[in-house]
Amino acid sequence: MNTATASLVEHQFPIEGMTCASCVTRVEKALKAVAGVSEVSVNLATERATVRAAGTAMGALVAAVEKAGYHAAPVEPGRDSRPATRNGEPWWPVALAAALSLPLTLPMLGMLFGAEWTLNGWWQLALATPVQFWLGARFYRAGWKAVRAGAGNMDLLVALGTSAGYGLSVYLLFKHAEHGTPHLYFEASAVIVTLVLLGKWLESRAKRQTTAAIAALNALKPEVARVRMPYGDVDVAISQVRVGDIVVIRPGERIAVDGVITIGSSQVDESLITGESLPVAKYAGDKVTGGAVNAEGLLLVETTAVGAESTLSRIVRMVESAQAKKAPIQRIVDRVSAVFVPVVLLIAALTLLGWGLATGNWEQAILNAVAVLVIACPCALGLATPTAIMAGTGVAARQGILIKDAEALEVAHRIDTVAFDKTGTLTEGRPTLVAALAAPGHDDVLLSWSAAIQAGSEHPLARAVMNAAEQAGLALLPAAKVSAVPGRGMSAEVQGRALRLGSPRYMQELGVDTAVLGEAARQLQDDGRTVSWLADVTAAPVLVGMLAFGDTPKASAVTAIQSLQALGIRTVMVTGDNLGSARTVGHALGIDHIEAEVLPVDKAAIVRRLKDGGRSVAMVGDGINDAPALASADVGIAMSTGTDVAMHAAGITLMRGDPALVADAIDISRRTYRKIRQNLFWAFAYNVIGIPLAAAGLLNPVVAGAAMALSSVSVVSNALLLRGWRRKAAHAAARRVFV
Repeated sequence: MNTATASLVEHQFPIEGMTCASCVTRVEKALKAVAGVSEVSVNLATERATVRAAGTAMGALVAAVEKAGYHAAPVEPGRDSRPATRNGEPWWPVALAAALSLPLTLPMLGMLFGAEWTLNGWWQLALATPVQFWLGARFYRAGWKAVRAGAGNMDLLVALGTSAGYGLSVYLLFKHAEHGTPHLYFEASAVIVTLVLLGKWLESRAKRQTTAAIAALNALKPEVARVRMPYGDVDVAISQVRVGDIVVIRPGERIAVDGVITIGSSQVDESLITGESLPVAKYAGDKVTGGAVNAEGLLLVETTAVGAESTLSRIVRMVESAQAKKAPIQRIVDRVSAVFVPVVLLIAALTLLGWGLATGNWEQAILNAVAVLVIACPCALGLATPTAIMAGTGVAARQGILIKDAEALEVAHRIDTVAFDKTGTLTEGRPTLVAALAAPGHDDVLLSWSAAIQAGSEHPLARAVMNAAEQAGLALLPAAKVSAVPGRGMSAEVQGRALRLGSPRYMQELGVDTAVLGEAARQLQDDGRTVSWLADVTAAPVLVGMLAFGDTPKASAVTAIQSLQALGIRTVMVTGDNLGSARTVGHALGIDHIEAEVLPVDKAAIVRRLKDGGRSVAMVGDGINDAPALASADVGIAMSTGTDVAMHAAGITLMRGDPALVADAIDISRRTYRKIRQNLFWAFAYNVIGIPLAAAGLLNPVVAGAAMALSSVSVVSNALLLRGWRRKAAHAAARRVFV
C-alpha cells in the first residue's frame, strides 16, 4: 500500500521488556518492517510505542513486537496506554539478592580487619546459585530473546558477564576441591546481579516520578457527576453524561464537565489546569473546565464537552504525546545504540584473548572480560533524553504550559527572537469604544449602522461596538450580505445602503475621502487608539464616520518583556493596528521592534524574514489570523484564551492568557536541553572511561557493576532535578540580570 496516498492512523501502545537503548532500536526496526508503517517512535522511559501507519492492523504491530522478543498489547479507547508494570519493579528480589550476596562479600570486609571469614566453597555455590539463576533469570530470558532476534541488549551483556564469573568459579571449585577452598569469584557474579537489580528498582522508582504530572492530571478527572433531571438530581457515571445536560456543582466539589454556567457564581480554583495560583471569579455565562474546584457557590453548568473531548482529556493527551515522542537529539543515541552491543561483545572477546594469550592467566582474562561486559550498559544512553523530556514537560504542565511534542521543547531552547501579536496577547483583548465621530450629515446613523454590521461577529472590536450600542439604547437593525474582508474589515447592506467598515487601508482601497476627520484620527492614533472607518459605497464612496477603540496592556506584559530580554531574547510586536497605537503599547512595554498595519498573511512573511536573517523565532498569538505566523515560526506559542485554530497551529499552548508564561516556557526548554546534554555526556562518559579501564584490567567486576547501576540512576535523578523549577525564582534571576 502506498502510505503517501492512504490516510495515516496513529497507534499508541505499551511495550514491556525493554531495558536499554538497544532494545528501543530493535523494537523500532521490527515495527518499521511492517507493511504500511510510515513512522515509528519508541520511548524507553515511558515504555510506549507510537506508530503512524496506513491500512495496518494493530494485530500485525503486536505480532512484530512479539517476534522481536518483547510484549505489546492493544489499548482500548479511553484506557491508560502505559504498561501494566507502571507500578514499578518489585523490591523483594533486590532484598533477597542482597541477603544472599552479603555472606559472600563478608570475607572482603574481614580482610580490612585482618580476619579470615572466607566461606566454604560449597556454601558459596549454594548462596550464589539462586541469585544467578532464579533472581537473575530475567537477564537470561531477555538476553536469549535478543539473540534469537539477531541483536543484543543490556540483559545479554549482564547474562554473559555474570555467567562467565559464575562458570569460572564452578570450574575452580571442582578442580581444586580436594586441596581446600580455592579463590573463587561467586561474590562478583552475585553482587553484580544484585547491583543491577537495585539499579533497575531505583531507576523504575525514579521514572515513576517523571510521570507525576500525568498522574496528577488524571487524578483530577471526576468519576461521578450530579445531573439535574425533571424528577430531581441524580448521581451518574461521568461516561453517561451527555452534551447539554445540566450538572450541579456544590461548594467544595470538583467540576465534573466542561461547560457554561447557567445559574450561580463562585470562585473557581483552576491551578492544576492553568497554573494560576489564585481562584478565578466565575459568573453566569462564563465557561468552566472539568477538574477545577468550585470554592464557594452552588453552580448549575450546561455541559459542552465530555470524555475524550474535554479540556482535561486533551491536556493529558498532549502531555502524553510530548513525552512519548523523541527529541531530534535522540537520533544521535539511536545511531550509537544500533552498533553498541556488538562492539562491546567484540571488545570483551579481544580483552579475553589479549590477556589470556599475553599473560597465560586465563582467570584474570575472564574477569577483565566480565568487567567490560558489565560496565558497558546502554541503559543510561536510552534514558538520558526521554527522562529529561518527561520531567521538562511535566513541570511545564504544572505551570500551565502545554508542550505538544518533544521537538518543540528542544527547539525552544535556541529561540533568540519572540514576535508577539498585540490584541489579546499583550493587551487585555477587551477594547472599549472611546470615540465615535460622525462625518457631517451622519450623526444619527454611525453607531446603529456599525452595530448592525458587527452583530454576528465575535471580534473584540465588534463586541465593543455592540456594548456601546446597547448602552446607548439603540435598536439593532437587520443586516444582509454580511461578510468579512480578510485583513481589512467587513461589508454589509443595512437599510438598503452598501456599507463598508474597516481599516484606513480598506478606505484607501475603496477610494473613500477621510480628510474631514483626518486630524482627529491622527490625534487618537497618537494617543494609542485603534481607528476604524465606516463608509457608504452605495453610489460614490462617502465617509459615514470613525470609531476609536482603546485597549490596556496586560498587567504581566512588562514583566514578560523584561524576562525575555533578561534571557537575551529580542522582542518584536507584529500587529494589524495603526502605527500610533502600536507604538504607544510597544514603548510602554519596552518592545525592541514594532511592525504595524500588518495584514494576516504578512505576519507569516515577517516571521519568515526574521528567520531568513538568521534569527530563531517564536511567534505568540491567539487569533485565527495568527495561525499562519504560528505555523511559520520555529516554535508557535498560542494562548488558550484564543481560538482552537491558533492552538492547533502552535507547538506550545499557554493555558492562561499570561504573556509571562512565554519566558517560562523558554527557560524550562533551556534547562531541559541542558539536562539532556548533561545526561548524554555522563552516559557516554561512563562507557568511554569505563570500558578502556575494564579492558586494561583496572576495574574489578563488582565495581563495574556498581558503576553500571549508578549510570542509569544518575541520569534519571539528574533529570528529576527539573521538577524543582520555580517560576518565582526564574523571574527573580531574570530581573537581576535585566537590572
